[in-house]
Amino acid sequence: MSKLTRDRRGPRPRITTVFFDLGGTLVDERDILGWVEEASRLGLDLPADDLAHAYSEILSETDCTPRVPFEEFWRLVLERSAQRAVDPATTEAFIQTYLQRERPLPLFSDTRRCLEDLQAQGRRLGIISNSRGEDHVREILIRRDIAGFFQAIVSSGSEGVAKPDPEIFRRALSRVHAVPEESFYVGDLAFTDAKAAAAVGLHSVWLNRWGTGFGDDPPEITSLLEVPLWIHSIEHGR
Repeated sequence: MSKLTRDRRGPRPRITTVFFDLGGTLVDERDILGWVEEASRLGLDLPADDLAHAYSEILSETDCTPRVPFEEFWRLVLERSAQRAVDPATTEAFIQTYLQRERPLPLFSDTRRCLEDLQAQGRRLGIISNSRGEDHVREILIRRDIAGFFQAIVSSGSEGVAKPDPEIFRRALSRVHAVPEESFYVGDLAFTDAKAAAAVGLHSVWLNRWGTGFGDDPPEITSLLEVPLWIHSIEHGR
């Protein structure tokens, strides 16, 4: 397409608002050694590498509609790690400890730099998360000293609707008085995050930290440091 053809379509959109997923995107929600320890207490001998691989694989395999219930997700992870069936009582006991345990949830090394760059560009930032509730998300952000970056937090636990349902994206847009074509979304799941946001009209990318960065359905990045570059490209039609 020629430059003249692009120009006839009018000005490029300015991205005013950038939304992020939380776990797996801004903070590392994995607690592999803690999960191994709890599984051991329940009689499951799970090598850390096997549990880590199973968690990543099941997360990818269940990235679809309808969403797999939380209990079913963890049953699949435990069974793949153990390479045998795991009874419902053991799965339930593991989940109860999972919910009560204080997880480290460290920031990824590229998180703060990305947020600082976007804030310096005058963009509004928000969170759209499948999580227990808005207060819980805010607590995590405060603990990691990044709460001040965000003008809006939208959590499935508070809203009663979860990604990939388009309604949760619409509520986030309404919260900050943004329109889809001027908004951008970043998440670590191809369907639940990137494709679901795009279906509502937001610009979006899939943050696949262990990928190649070459995927285009949805567009794939491997670091949050690429987000400002993507937004620049959208705004300048490159």
